[in-house]
Amino acid sequence: MSRISSFDGQRRSGQPLRNKLASSVQVLANILKSSLGPVGMDKMLVDDLGDILVTNDGSTILSRLEVEHPAAKVLVDLAKLQDDEVGDGTTSVVILAAELLKRANHMVQQKIHPTNVIAGYKLAMREAVKYVKQNLSLQTDTLGTEALLNIAKTSMSSKVIAPESDHFSKICVDALQSVRQVNDLGDYVYPVKAISILKQHGKSARDSFLVDGFALSCTRASQAMPAVVTNAKIALLDFDLRVTKMKLGVQIIVSDPKELEAIRKREVDITKERIQKILAAGANVIMTSKGIDDVSLKYMVEAGVIGVRRVKKDDLKRIAKATGGSILLSLASTEGEGDETYDASSLGTAESVMEQRFADDEFLVIKGGAKHTQSSIILRGANSFMLDEMERSMNDALQAVRRTMESATVVPGGGAVETALSVYLENFAHTLGSKEQQAISEFAEALLVIPKQLAINAALDAVELVARLRVAHHQ
Repeated sequence: MSRISSFDGQRRSGQPLRNKLASSVQVLANILKSSLGPVGMDKMLVDDLGDILVTNDGSTILSRLEVEHPAAKVLVDLAKLQDDEVGDGTTSVVILAAELLKRANHMVQQKIHPTNVIAGYKLAMREAVKYVKQNLSLQTDTLGTEALLNIAKTSMSSKVIAPESDHFSKICVDALQSVRQVNDLGDYVYPVKAISILKQHGKSARDSFLVDGFALSCTRASQAMPAVVTNAKIALLDFDLRVTKMKLGVQIIVSDPKELEAIRKREVDITKERIQKILAAGANVIMTSKGIDDVSLKYMVEAGVIGVRRVKKDDLKRIAKATGGSILLSLASTEGEGDETYDASSLGTAESVMEQRFADDEFLVIKGGAKHTQSSIILRGANSFMLDEMERSMNDALQAVRRTMESATVVPGGGAVETALSVYLENFAHTLGSKEQQAISEFAEALLVIPKQLAINAALDAVELVARLRVAHHQ
């Protein structure tokens, strides 16, 4: 008799497997627990190559861990989703999810069916969201700019820039307010991608500053080019402006030496014609993600335009969005085979493009984009480890403030919301006579893991503090 199906693996089920799933998730949460809160510890991660990363950002820590267990991988994906959607709070969601799973497993061991546990958790979640919106949230319009600064400070409180949070919170709020846009629905949006973060070694973190305009860590390709161009028309290219070479695998057999010289001359002329077509369209700034050689530079210098080479593609995309330009992969025309043209509609427009010196290096700053305004933050720090962590911290703070400005609501921090929800859900559970009552009570108890862990990391008595919190909220 042949088997219906054949698998190379083993099939496991039942309580032993559930215990293993819960324990594997708990191991991951225990790694992150000590990094929660304003006095949380930093983690030092060393990879196979010996590269060191020092951070307390939950998403960054989890992304660097080689997680094999499928249940633990779900938590890694959860942290990544939280980072993408909200930008901050990655450590909290992992700790809370692990606690909920641990308590769910404990209820299943007490012969409560998983379906009832899931139904109870979903009901508790809906009630919690409703209670937060109706009773705990405050409008930022009535609180003013001070609320936004406090949001930024709260996000930075557990980061390396916490000692200078007053300075960085102001930079963060000013940067987001400067890039405000109106979407198709008429709502205000604050795109974080419109803010460029550049890192510069040297001086202290307090010497970091905000720049009006989009700053690029690139310079003019030649010092003979102008340092400032007003009413800039920017050509954005994703191809080489060096002498054209034959593609690999293409062979030309030449019998006459004069023909060889003609081929070399034509190679130079092709690039020259491309630059002349771009200049004829009205461009006075040319940016390419590839190279520009000396022959091409000569024509640009003579025309008095700024040429910039080796621009990152991500930066090109941001510039295109801000200036209304288009990135071209080639100058190929749709009209005739082999023809090349450059349409003036592909040019981006900005008030000015100038080279400025910040710290020890020169940067190109694009101001007054035709479509959107942009800002840049120049971070200063002692070494690359510090600067990388400062960048992650600023990104988290920017995302948190952006969410606050777009939703226009805030809630208290420091475990206050979790405790208030725990007290409310505990009372709500007593009003139910169904099997979901136990699940809702466990959900309420699980929420207290956040204030408990905050107290433990601060070397305080967690039991006493949480008890006092519960009494305060109950009253």
